[in-house]
Amino acid sequence: MRKVAWMAAILWASVAGATAQVSVEVLLDQEQFLRDESLPVKVRISNRSGQTLKLGQDAGWLTFSIQRRDGYVVPKLSEPSVVGEVTLDSAMALTKSWNLMPHFELSQPGRYQVTATIHIKQWNREETSESKEFEIIRGTKLWEQDFGVPVASGPPEVRKYMLQQASFVKRLMLYVRVTDVAEHQVFRVLPVGYLLSFSRPEAQVDRLSRLHLLFQYGPRAFQYLMISPDGEILVRQTHDYTSTRPVLRSNKEGKIFVNGGMRRYTEEDIPSPSAAASASATATTTNEVQTPKP
Repeated sequence: MRKVAWMAAILWASVAGATAQVSVEVLLDQEQFLRDESLPVKVRISNRSGQTLKLGQDAGWLTFSIQRRDGYVVPKLSEPSVVGEVTLDSAMALTKSWNLMPHFELSQPGRYQVTATIHIKQWNREETSESKEFEIIRGTKLWEQDFGVPVASGPPEVRKYMLQQASFVKRLMLYVRVTDVAEHQVFRVLPVGYLLSFSRPEAQVDRLSRLHLLFQYGPRAFQYLMISPDGEILVRQTHDYTSTRPVLRSNKEGKIFVNGGMRRYTEEDIPSPSAAASASATATTTNEVQTPKP
């Protein structure tokens, strides 16, 4: 009997020692998030156990928990999808990311802590990360406008564009929020850039229900964006204040454009300068081929 107990103790110690060499870490690229903004949480798993790990055989191999600083456990609305088998060799690490905002009740501003726990099925053991803090902040509404989205049949769906600003690391961040008209369903909350405190963003909606946005983020630098009804950035450009100030204007056909200032090409442009140049060259070549010779 003593021998059995002794062997069991050795086995438990070896497994405990192995799990001590498996670490779980939660990583956040930022610490402040606007309500309903994406909350991308990365989990890094490092294996230094000397054994190959097989993870992800079941849906519960990785779980998350979030609580407030006062210990209140935030209710889960659903489970993030973590299905997918992973093999992790010894001396290796892997990092995966999940958006947790849709899965937890995070409607109230405040400080929160998130932890991740992995279940190692082959050892019947669990490893939990240290908690990582983040903050849900409240934004200030600057502008809003309802717009219609065409549907296959019947009347158009009515949505709303909203501009919000919030303090982010001692600077103002500008956000675009796309919701239904009653603001019950959120389609996208998009941080678009830093905003000078004295500037006032310009916003217009075109006949295709796209949002055109121009705002000042530097002493002489402006950013122009065109955003789809689903909250996707279609165009991003930088315009500088020269002898004239960049402003939004529209022509007789209803096309909205930036008037004044001077455009500055950057690597942050959408589409990228190289892609735009390539498209322009292709169009020119096509026109040349199709033009009849005299």
